[in-house]
Amino acid sequence: MKTLWIFAISICFLSFTCSTDPSEIQEPQEDSIYFPPINSDEWETVSPTDLGWDQTELQPLLDYLELKNTKSFIILYNGRIAVEAYFDEHSATSLWYWASAGKTLTSTIVGIAEDDGLLNINNRVSEYLGTGWTSAPLEKENLITCKNLLSMDSGLDDHLGDNVSPENLRYMADAGTRWAYHNVYVKLQDVVAEASDQSWNTYFNSSLKNKIGMSGTWLPLDDLSVYWSNTRSMARFGLMIYAKGKWKNTQIVSASYLNDATNTSQNINESYGYFWWLNGKSSYHLPQTQLEFNGSLIPNAPADMFAALGKNDQKIYIVPSKKLVIIRMGDAADAVNFGLSDFDDTLWAKINALTN
Repeated sequence: MKTLWIFAISICFLSFTCSTDPSEIQEPQEDSIYFPPINSDEWETVSPTDLGWDQTELQPLLDYLELKNTKSFIILYNGRIAVEAYFDEHSATSLWYWASAGKTLTSTIVGIAEDDGLLNINNRVSEYLGTGWTSAPLEKENLITCKNLLSMDSGLDDHLGDNVSPENLRYMADAGTRWAYHNVYVKLQDVVAEASDQSWNTYFNSSLKNKIGMSGTWLPLDDLSVYWSNTRSMARFGLMIYAKGKWKNTQIVSASYLNDATNTSQNINESYGYFWWLNGKSSYHLPQTQLEFNGSLIPNAPADMFAALGKNDQKIYIVPSKKLVIIRMGDAADAVNFGLSDFDDTLWAKINALTN
């Protein structure tokens, strides 16, 4: 039998008598964002019932998640765990890959390095890596800035696979004129290493991972470097982003950088920031296509939702208006995909049924 853990607290204990006087019913109190302690498994919970959610919709949501090959799922409300579930022998300590959802880790580290005065995203990539990091003509290579890599509009050919050696980084269009989902973004990790005079892992650990109590590590996978962690570590990162770059009283990455990162970053794909996917826009592009689709990225999700989306349905959804951070890890819900799938919209219909 598959294992399911759900953490929630009830609205009252059976040993007490709950008043039925409507005048004594209290609305959920506004409170500050909760942050779990660093280097501890402690994490406060809040009951879906106490939040006024429809408890009868919780089990249908969990059943759907289990049906769709989910391994773990968390809903945070203003930092506290409202729902936490594990399936298929996965547990709170199991590691799983972030896939392209981990691109947002790279985006965040670039922002931290800029805050530290180590780099400027408007500078040419060649200022940090030297010329010849692509096989594009020099005048075309010099058009590519760090911001172009963050925005996926470098103009380099995206049809040559994930290998980012110079021979695979070929000119297709001028930087800023063509949006294409491309693994060339990993060159930003080299930029950070050069600018900080540290290895990528060392700077990542000291500037982000250790400061918010994440576990996990970067591991090579084919031509990629992919982050693996437990589910709560992904939730910690999502919570820091939800808190506008803060962890308790420490500003990890500037709010101004995050504001840029979670808004449209170029004029081609409205629904893309700095590796964050943006809901509520009038159109969007998808990986591996130059087609533009009209409408919102995930129609059932709130318009202000933004997300880190990874291959085979690794998800971080952040919804400021509803104080929600939602994590999903697992195998592909249906077919193999690059991050966005029909699963997103159906899942959001079920989340809405619970939270609304």
